[in-house]
Amino acid sequence: MKKIMLLMAGLSFAVTPSLPGQAAPAEPTAASTAFTSADPVVRQARQLMDTGQFKSAEDLLAAPERAADAAARQARVEMAEILRRVRREYSLDAAGLLAKIRKSVPDATAEEMERWAEQSRARFRIIDGQKFYFRREPQNIFLFCDEAKKRRAQAGNAPGPKWPLVPHLAAVVAEAERTGAAEVLPIKHRFTHTLTIHAPHPALKPGAQVRVWLPYPQEYRQQRDVKLISASPKPRLIAPNAVEGHPVGGGAQRTIYFEQTVRDPAQPLAFTVVVEYTSFAYHPHLDPQQVAPLPADWQGAYLGERPPHIVFPPALREQVATLIGRETNALIKAQIIFRWVSEHIPWNAEDEYGIIPSFTLKGFTARRGDCGVISSVFISMCRIAGIPARWQSGFATRPGENPGMHDWVEFYLPPWGWLPADTSYGVQASADPRIADFYCGHQDSYRLIVNRDWGRELFPPKHALRSEPADFQRGEVEVDGQNLYFDAWTTRTEVVREPL
Repeated sequence: MKKIMLLMAGLSFAVTPSLPGQAAPAEPTAASTAFTSADPVVRQARQLMDTGQFKSAEDLLAAPERAADAAARQARVEMAEILRRVRREYSLDAAGLLAKIRKSVPDATAEEMERWAEQSRARFRIIDGQKFYFRREPQNIFLFCDEAKKRRAQAGNAPGPKWPLVPHLAAVVAEAERTGAAEVLPIKHRFTHTLTIHAPHPALKPGAQVRVWLPYPQEYRQQRDVKLISASPKPRLIAPNAVEGHPVGGGAQRTIYFEQTVRDPAQPLAFTVVVEYTSFAYHPHLDPQQVAPLPADWQGAYLGERPPHIVFPPALREQVATLIGRETNALIKAQIIFRWVSEHIPWNAEDEYGIIPSFTLKGFTARRGDCGVISSVFISMCRIAGIPARWQSGFATRPGENPGMHDWVEFYLPPWGWLPADTSYGVQASADPRIADFYCGHQDSYRLIVNRDWGRELFPPKHALRSEPADFQRGEVEVDGQNLYFDAWTTRTEVVREPL
């Protein structure tokens, strides 16, 4: 596993000219230039980081500035920030890991911890000669180690049951078949999202200008009637709704934007949005015999690579070819890919996206990932198979659970157009194929769609490297033109649901 993790950390890309069928080169990479820059100082720093020499990388980047253009200088600044973020993500030594495990298994021993870490292929990095585990790795140990799961249950700390999806999916199928409608079982949502900047903080000086972007719902096919109820302080701008196109433009990552001047640095700053919308389940009737060819004017949109996150390495191309064989029907191909991804790439707690060089390569190589990483593998595989596919994300809002950030996918099939797919929800435990394969082409009622693409420019644009360059759910903060990272602020999200 160590070898795999070092490989994934060491991935780097240069932006290459587009080929026929590929996305236009003007598309943003949705990754820090620390991973895409060809600057020799940045490349050397990446190599040092990949081999665990963090202090040497930091010293290299802190050395008196050599001749370099503005892009190279910016890449060096971002590389230093990536090193800081990686240190934060991989901050648990053996004692720290054991302490977190003991929150669930109070009498766990160091020997058990080491065994469980080995059995679960726990992720770690060697940083300047010391072994550090991923800060959320205890969650993964309890996911992938049966012995650890058993001990947690014996301690009375096993997680409670989640809200059951299958009865809801059965109700969606029944209502869609009864009415012949694709959008069914609407749920009215009231969504409250608050971002609080901790105080005191060195950046919060009197007179400092604070800029904050919070998530805002899209008006879309199965998400309607978006209404701002309140916001505090008074917002400056709400991004326009996304405009369909090749690629989707406008407010592809939709935000509500605030500005505030710091008056008392000792006081935290809070920004809140309350919004209502209606979310429908989406269940069109899908028949392989009705699949039509792509329009003649499609022009390759959502079919090509978009490095570094959507890429087609030889091993992935071979996997798709093996799975698809001689199958030509696009719906059947999507279903085959969906089942393979669902069965072979299980969910795990993941690094912050800003430190992942390539979502697709990480998920496919490690055979694990969170919802966004798994979605990226599916997108890449669909595109290899000639099926347009793109990112969608926001929140899952299932009853009985706190609303959680979530990513999924849309793939394009005429005559239906864009169809949702959720590979981390995957194949459902049901003998009814309509339920088992529900999440390949259909969607439940409990969603909040914020993003219809990833890595798009915020509205208004953010000047500094984003805390999350690809996705957008928690928010973004900038103080006097400098990014304020996740460790400087927290968010709280609440949802009230009402069936209509």
